[in-house]
Amino acid sequence: MADTPEPPRDFATLYRTTLAPLRRYLARLLGNATEAQDIAHDAYLRVYASVTAQTSERPEALLYVTARRLAINRLKRRSISPLSREPMNEATAVSTTPGVAQQVMARQELALLERAIAELPEGCRTVLLLRKVELLSHREIADRLGIAISTVEKQHARALRLLRAALPTDTAGQHQEATS
Repeated sequence: MADTPEPPRDFATLYRTTLAPLRRYLARLLGNATEAQDIAHDAYLRVYASVTAQTSERPEALLYVTARRLAINRLKRRSISPLSREPMNEATAVSTTPGVAQQVMARQELALLERAIAELPEGCRTVLLLRKVELLSHREIADRLGIAISTVEKQHARALRLLRAALPTDTAGQHQEATS
C-alpha cells in the first residue's frame, strides 16, 4: 500500500493545517479577506464537535463543505441586501467629533448666550436659570422665591423674549429650543 497521509484526527492539527488555505479559498470565493476570516471562524465552530468526537471520516472535507455553504449563504444575503457590510476603517469612518471650526463657533455662541443671560434683569435671570439649569417647575420656583406662580410665568416669558432679542437671528433660532 502507498503511504497516504493520515487525515487530521484532532482539532488543533486540523486548524493548523487548514487555516491559511481555507482563508485563501474563502477570500477568492467572497472577494473580501475580512469576510473570509469570519466565515472560516464560523466553519471551524460548526465542525468542532464532529472533529473532536471523531465522527467524521474526512474532517478536512467536512470543514471545506461547511465553509463553502456558509460563504454561499453570505453571497446570497449580500445580493439581497447589497449594502456594504465591510467594517469601517479610519479612512472611511465618519467622525462624530465636531471639527475645529464647529468648536470655535459653539464657544462663540455660548459666550454670546452667557453675556445675554448676564444682562437680563435679576428676577428674569434667576427664574430662567432655575427653570433651565435646575429644571424646576414654575410651582417649585414660586415656592423657592416666595412669589406668585403668575409672576414666575411672566418673568420666564420676559427672559425668553429678551434673549431672543439680544441674540443674533441664526443663533437665536438654534438656542430657541434650548431656552423654551
